[in-house]
Amino acid sequence: MRRVLRKSANRLWKLSLQREANAYWKSLQDMEATQEMLLLEMLRRNRDTEFGRRHGFAGIRSAREYQEAVPQADYRDFEPYIERICAGEQNLLTAEPVLLLEPTGGSGGGSKLIPCTRELKRQFQRGIAPWISALYRSYPELLDGQSYWSVSPVTRRQSTAGGIPIGFDDDSDYVGGFGRLLVNSLQAVPDQVKRIGQMENFWYVTLLYLLRCRELTLISVWNPSFLTILCRRLEDCWPQLADDIARGGLSPPEPLDPELAKELGRRLRPDHVRAKEIRSVFIREKSPADRHLALWPGLRLISCWSDGAAGELADGIRQLFPRAVIQGKGLLATEGFFTLPVAGLEGCLPALRSHFLEFMPQQGSEARLLHQLETGGIYSLVVTTGGGLYRYRLHDLVRVSGFHDKVPLLRFVGKADHVADHFGEKLDESHVAGVLRRAADRHGLAPDFAMLACEKLPAPGYVYFVEAGNAGDSQLLRIAAEIDAQLKGNFQYGYCRDLGQLAPVRVFRVERNGREGYLQGCCSRGQRLGDVKPVALHRGCGWADAFRGRMLAPACRQQL
Repeated sequence: MRRVLRKSANRLWKLSLQREANAYWKSLQDMEATQEMLLLEMLRRNRDTEFGRRHGFAGIRSAREYQEAVPQADYRDFEPYIERICAGEQNLLTAEPVLLLEPTGGSGGGSKLIPCTRELKRQFQRGIAPWISALYRSYPELLDGQSYWSVSPVTRRQSTAGGIPIGFDDDSDYVGGFGRLLVNSLQAVPDQVKRIGQMENFWYVTLLYLLRCRELTLISVWNPSFLTILCRRLEDCWPQLADDIARGGLSPPEPLDPELAKELGRRLRPDHVRAKEIRSVFIREKSPADRHLALWPGLRLISCWSDGAAGELADGIRQLFPRAVIQGKGLLATEGFFTLPVAGLEGCLPALRSHFLEFMPQQGSEARLLHQLETGGIYSLVVTTGGGLYRYRLHDLVRVSGFHDKVPLLRFVGKADHVADHFGEKLDESHVAGVLRRAADRHGLAPDFAMLACEKLPAPGYVYFVEAGNAGDSQLLRIAAEIDAQLKGNFQYGYCRDLGQLAPVRVFRVERNGREGYLQGCCSRGQRLGDVKPVALHRGCGWADAFRGRMLAPACRQQL
């Protein structure tokens, strides 16, 4: 009976997406007109806002006039408006009220708050619809199973001084309406799991529900490392998980909130057959890949980041799940839904019914539109969204990998600004520089050389490379602890730390010639000597091999 209901829910969701999906495919026939109509409608809606009046929205009649009237902007340009929105003011960027502010990272201040309106949610849904519809069309097996979606961070609900909520209640808020009910009914892991604050409990309960679900067909996560952490913990705690499944129980490492435990327990029933199957798999199968195949034989597709710095991690997922298709996510950010993947295409299609998109070439000062892009070109994305971001520099670089029926295919290349983003942490150099400087000043330290960079062994995490003369090891370790605490001011770094994707900041004590080691290290990476600039944050890894010194022992013992 449950299988029949599941199939019905999948088909109902697919049917509910079809109208918007059809509109999307039709819009590809005239990209220029679709984009301009979308832009002019956003300007019409918001012409009487403070921002709209200031920039003459009422008199703009074309995309070209819009580009001439509104300058490109960064988050700092919108921050004064957002601060006033936080205080409770409305009609500043959008005529629609701001429903909530979604936190993200990457700014010099460490965290950003992105306004979300009903129109922005509709724009997300216009991108989600053709993506999910194409998934069902390309992989019809997905219609018969359940899914695991992990999108939003685990956070406590907060509000601004003006009463504006911060953060979505749960991931399905992106889908909205009837689709939200259907998505929740298809989830292998209930939404209540997101309310578990203790991370070891979060991993355990997530694994419990995933193991109970033999009909798992789709996994969608952001960073591939999220899934590798789950797999590693599964190897450690499967006996206890099997016992819980057999008795219909729930015994995480630490006690759960009683009300939450009661809610989660309603979905649990003794399943001796599945428990026996799990035990047999772990005894019989010797490799993690074979175990995963036996545990979830119908797992067809894993959606995760696979471009840029996530490429190596995605390769690791392929080894853990060799029979599942790994589909890279499109360019999807807190600010908007910009591209969507489609099976069989070497790149992502632009979400041209969602937001107005502009592309800044690496050489040149004029932004191009979708119909003006060239094969092989690398562009920095500039977006206008229904959330009130106008000509907003996203600082994401995309490359045109080719064309599909005259529509450019886009692939994420990396960040245009100096942001380190190995696991989704989005550390910005200006933020890091201030953190390092303040931490050293508080301890009266004037290091000859100091830099933060990510090291992936023995546990992924940032390392404070410091040449500090007569400073004691214990002093440097205290500074590193302060740096780690300050970096958590960046919402997404703190989330990666809480999940265990990143270890606490460690210390590599550079014994001598730190600047020389840095210079030689940059040159060995292909930089010209005259182009090397000192940085507080380096986005590359492997710096421990470039310096003479040692990793301080207490940090080395910290594990995920």
